[in-house]
Amino acid sequence: MSELIKNFTRELPDWKPRVRPVNLDEATEAQLDALKVTPSNTKVSDYVLTLAHDVESLKIRSPLFNAIMYDKGGLKRSERELGAIGASVLNRCIYCNAVHMNRHAQLEKDTSVTDSILADGENAKLSSRDQAIFNFSLKLSSCPPKVGKEDLIGLEEAGLNIEEILDLILSTALFGWANRLMHILGDPVKLENNDS
Repeated sequence: MSELIKNFTRELPDWKPRVRPVNLDEATEAQLDALKVTPSNTKVSDYVLTLAHDVESLKIRSPLFNAIMYDKGGLKRSERELGAIGASVLNRCIYCNAVHMNRHAQLEKDTSVTDSILADGENAKLSSRDQAIFNFSLKLSSCPPKVGKEDLIGLEEAGLNIEEILDLILSTALFGWANRLMHILGDPVKLENNDS
């Protein structure tokens, strides 16, 4: 059997949906069409197959996800991942946190940022630019109306330009929403080691 993951990690847990994902062999033409644009180049996940029950939302969600997380220019990919990490830490989304910590470490070829977040959570001590990004993503995820002009000035002082700030807002907000979907639709699980 599987056990609920209790702590944040860079190791990717499995995700067990509470709603039966769409079976590709039984999918409608509309569902298959919506599934053509997946969030990454990997296989279609159970999460995306679960979202395929709502075709209209999925048709909008996947291209939006791709544009926010993978478009060229603006904020570096790893910094977009840091925005997603901040949202996932604040929202306690174990699955999303693991995915984005893992990607951040891969992109940076370094685990020091995610090691610090794993050790200290919201109180992690990072470089000035990473700290500004992380703190902003925590604050935006906590209560968007509390983010004000002074927060944007703080990001500018940390070296972010307007395009980078917009990318940070989008990546953080996207995962504020995605975390909530993950929580409602399923659970992160750690697969037992079957080696005997």
